[in-house]
Amino acid sequence: MRANELKNMISAGALEKYADIYENPSAQRNRFISAINSFVELYGDDRELFVLSVPGRSEILGNHTDHNRGTVLAGAIDRDIIAIAAKNDSGCITLKSEGYEKDTVDLSLIDEPSAFSNYSSASLVAGVAKGFKDSGYSIGGWDAYATSDVLKGSGISSSAAFEVMIGNIFNHLYNDGKVSNIEIAKLSQYAENVFFGKPCGLMDQMACAVGGFVYMDFECPCSPNVEPIDFSLSAAGYSLCIVNTGGNHADLNDDYASVPAEMKRVASILGGEVLRGFTEEEIISKSAQIREEAGDRALLRSLHFVRENKRVACAKKSLLDKDISAFFECVNSSGRSSFEYLQNVYTTKNVGEQGLSLALALCDGFEKNTVKAFRVHGGGFAGTVQAYVCKENVESYEQLMNSVFGDGAVMKLSIRPAGACRLF
Repeated sequence: MRANELKNMISAGALEKYADIYENPSAQRNRFISAINSFVELYGDDRELFVLSVPGRSEILGNHTDHNRGTVLAGAIDRDIIAIAAKNDSGCITLKSEGYEKDTVDLSLIDEPSAFSNYSSASLVAGVAKGFKDSGYSIGGWDAYATSDVLKGSGISSSAAFEVMIGNIFNHLYNDGKVSNIEIAKLSQYAENVFFGKPCGLMDQMACAVGGFVYMDFECPCSPNVEPIDFSLSAAGYSLCIVNTGGNHADLNDDYASVPAEMKRVASILGGEVLRGFTEEEIISKSAQIREEAGDRALLRSLHFVRENKRVACAKKSLLDKDISAFFECVNSSGRSSFEYLQNVYTTKNVGEQGLSLALALCDGFEKNTVKAFRVHGGGFAGTVQAYVCKENVESYEQLMNSVFGDGAVMKLSIRPAGACRLF
């Protein structure tokens, strides 16, 4: 489909059929038309265009469990990356993301990761291309323009959505959409691990790729058990609100790294590589040795891990049973455990800054029966909290939180059923 044809369709209301993806499709109209215009300015208008979308994600339950082969409940959200893409015959990929420099990747160089700088977007493009190639899928050159409202640093996985989008483009431009979204997630993780240089887990990519509520069990990390769950939070009368507390993320790498490291240290004392497979009773039976060799915090974090996996199972069952009250109990229990045992709500490097603690306190003290559940969101230490708010009270909740953390601090989200996909 050519640019003018696409723009005419969108102007005539074609986005309305994607009401399951966008809560207000008509509000997306200018965004799509602007993206098409930007593609035309960069690459010309005589191209067969593909329009693609990948959502961000919210971790629902399973805080800091995937890296020790635990279980996670996540959800795709109605904030996404959209890309306008077209094939080319150059053997190169050219990608311009709004607000960033253009990336150009020569596909003849992807067999050598060192040809690409670590921590660069070009390395992610090259890594996904290499993953597709090595898996026997087709690759080729393409040009694309992308724009995102999956805000960086907001805890909704802008980087994972970007990686999955690269795979989504290869899938639909060169593989007729036949590569499963689960496989795209795995190839995205490969790109981040090997080319980008970050030893991440698979949860973020999987949630962005699969869509909806999704349960993930990482007992076998190379082949995780992934189960989509049919549940509409919006139909139940609630909005998922993410509150950005504006905390400083600088100097937090050691804090983040300490969580999996301490859990794995306890696992080592127990005779394993990771905590998955050990029971709470086994951990407590070795508590004296763990305290001496790894410290009290490591022991507490290990207890969080084993109990959090049980909460994920409980939350999964609650959603399958359409029991929203039981689900909220699991979320609140997870939040308390993250604060008290996992201890990832603030950094001890700067105890004067406790935006997450403050946001949680405000949720706890808000109007009775309005905020049903709340917890730290994502990795923690700074950033965002998650709250489930009755729809009719979202506006007053936003007013309070924005008054404390600044205008626009609250993102009102819904869980979208579709993961990585091609539109139109």
